[in-house]
Amino acid sequence: MPLSPGAAPNSCAKASVRKTAVFLASVQADLVHILSYIAEAGGSLAVAQGFVRQLRDRCHELASLPGIMGRVRPELRPDIRSVAFKGYVIFFRYVGDQFEVVNILEGHRDILAHFDGEGGS
Repeated sequence: MPLSPGAAPNSCAKASVRKTAVFLASVQADLVHILSYIAEAGGSLAVAQGFVRQLRDRCHELASLPGIMGRVRPELRPDIRSVAFKGYVIFFRYVGDQFEVVNILEGHRDILAHFDGEGGS
C-alpha cells in the first residue's frame, strides 16, 4: 500500500525528542557577570552580548545532542558534568528529561571553592 504524502515510512519509528537547556537562576547571574566583564574589558556591549549568546547557544546545542555529554565531576557533586567553551566551563546536569545548566564559570576560577561555597545550585 503506498504511503500518503507526508507519512513516515515506518510508523513504528520513535519520534526524536529534542531537549532544550533550562538555565537555573545561578546561570543567569553568571551570564550577567560575564556580560559586564567582557563589555568593560573589551569596551563593547555588542561583543559581550554576542559572546553570551554563543554561550547560551552552546548550552542549547548540548541539550539537543543524543546521549549523555560532558565530563563527570564527582569532586563537585555526583550529578554535575562539564564542558569547556572558549575559556569558560559550562556545568550542567541531567534531571529526568531536562538538561539543567547550573553554572557557567571562567576557566581560571577556583571551581572547587565555588561549589564548596554552595555557589553552584
